[in-house]
Amino acid sequence: MPLLNPGDLFPRLAISTTDGQALTIPDAFAGDFAVVLFNRGAWCPFCNAQLRAFERASATLAEKGIRVAALSVDDKETAAEMAAKNKLTFPVGYGADARAVARLTGAFVNPDPVYLQSTGFVLDPAGNIIVSVYSSGAIGRLVPDDVMGLVRYAREHAA
Repeated sequence: MPLLNPGDLFPRLAISTTDGQALTIPDAFAGDFAVVLFNRGAWCPFCNAQLRAFERASATLAEKGIRVAALSVDDKETAAEMAAKNKLTFPVGYGADARAVARLTGAFVNPDPVYLQSTGFVLDPAGNIIVSVYSSGAIGRLVPDDVMGLVRYAREHAA
């Protein structure tokens, strides 16, 4: 399972969201910068904290043309409850096939129970990866301020 590196095109990943939408990444974010967050599940306090942080920053991210989506292996009901509890307004995907997602993206998979470890990608408006952050455990993840700084830098240094 190769890791995705800066400059790689993010692979097409179709997700179902808790609000009943079908989202294909990176196509759904064409023309905007995007953050794609894989989280361990509703049970993970670190994941909930990360998602809440992106929600708190959502207005500023939107002003800067940065869109966010999250994905986990949780079932629809669990993911929807987590999204409601955290008042998330960005798309929250559920029911990910952890091993299939790992084959596409290089994300680490916990073997038992099976779930995706925290993984984050920042995509440019063409769907290319600017940065990938892989974690093999509970910590080590993207934060909104770093994403905004990175996008600002990318815009300033666009060739």
